Amino acid sequence: MTRLPGLPVVERNLRASRRFWLVLLSGFAEPLFYLFGIGVGLGGLVGDVTHRGAAVPYAVFVAPALLATSAMNGAVQESTNVFYRFRYGKLYQAMLATPLGPADIVVGEIVWSQVRGLAYSAAFLAIVGALGFVPSPLGLLALPAAVLVGFTFAALGVLGATYMRSYLDFDLVPLVTLPLFLLSATFFPLEVYPEPLRALVQLSPLYHGVALIRALTLGTVDLAVAGSVAYLAVLGAGALALAGRRMGRLLLS
Repeated sequence: MTRLPGLPVVERNLRASRRFWLVLLSGFAEPLFYLFGIGVGLGGLVGDVTHRGAAVPYAVFVAPALLATSAMNGAVQESTNVFYRFRYGKLYQAMLATPLGPADIVVGEIVWSQVRGLAYSAAFLAIVGALGFVPSPLGLLALPAAVLVGFTFAALGVLGATYMRSYLDFDLVPLVTLPLFLLSATFFPLEVYPEPLRALVQLSPLYHGVALIRALTLGTVDLAVAGSVAYLAVLGAGALALAGRRMGRLLLS
């Protein structure tokens, strides 16, 4: 029987995490607080915003961005745990005594990070859907879109974790994710940004995740959606390839 790459790593992480399910849900709470605090609370004062020439309730505008953020949070928080498993737990060194190789380890960790990101995204999507913040039937596709966002950030997280030298480097993670969260057209339409900053925002992978999921939930799908999908897929695949090469160099040197 053909063994799926990385499946034993996913099974191991699943067994190890069964007693820590409350910790796994921690990253889901933050976007939910932002939704009610800013999307609903502040949205009552803001009213509607203009998105592609149409008036959209502020909470409906913000909800897909927070869904993309939820996928990012889950993927990044889990994938950066690779540092502890490699540096302190020596888990991967032990795995090399089995038929697993560095590529299996990287793929398994990315898939497991996807599982956490998918859990966050599914729960968040169910809540915003029940609240009526997903006006388009295409919003059902927001979940696979969130999986793509999670894949990209999981691959980037694993790659970044291979460059960490100590646990102090974890301070750099929010230094990256927080500006992405605030400056990826999350709370404001892209058009309100100054022109030089607008070009910088469009380089953000979270921006493309937000744009993709927002287009699906609002039913404003166009060719730009294909560009966002391609951007996320290429960036994630590139990070996956580099992470596999980097992990192989660290484990086999």
